[in-house]
Amino acid sequence: MGETVLVPGVRRVEATLDGSRSADACVVACPPHPQHRGHRGDGRLTAVSDYLAERDIACLRFDYGPWDEGRGEREDARNALRWAADAYDDVGVFGFSFGGAIAALAAATPEIGVRAVSLLAPTAELESGLNAADALDDIKCPTQVVYGARDTTADWRPVVDRARENGMAVVELSADHFFVGKTDRVADAVGEFLVDALSA
Repeated sequence: MGETVLVPGVRRVEATLDGSRSADACVVACPPHPQHRGHRGDGRLTAVSDYLAERDIACLRFDYGPWDEGRGEREDARNALRWAADAYDDVGVFGFSFGGAIAALAAATPEIGVRAVSLLAPTAELESGLNAADALDDIKCPTQVVYGARDTTADWRPVVDRARENGMAVVELSADHFFVGKTDRVADAVGEFLVDALSA
């Protein structure tokens, strides 16, 4: 079990830090939609976190504060990234589904200085109109989008298309939106990309 962390900010955001505080890098992991039981213990997040911890990269998995249609959740992710940037030399961000959109939106915040971004089955647009595909235009570090070929749950195509237009890494897995039976493949694809980008 990791260390419990309270992320500073106006909203109450609790997180779990996996790995060592003495590591050089930390990845912030954004969970799926909180109104659909998304939380920091999501299996895809923990699989990636385990992969990273085995390679001496810390991972901060957090729960969003009160539901705010994406705007408050984006701020939660930004605050988690700020916490990680204060504690570690290098910071990356990863998110699944709704969390993939939140990760993209947070990574597009220039003053945080994210060094690697991985989005798993990201939703293109949130209820509030925040657009993850557009956010890719403002991300200036190595970025990866991973999607399931049989995913009919999330509207991931605009994000994948924009990633390709921007020369970002795109990985297709033979899977549905939830990557049932493919958690190890997700951990390998996402984890390897993040480790390579943060070690460069």
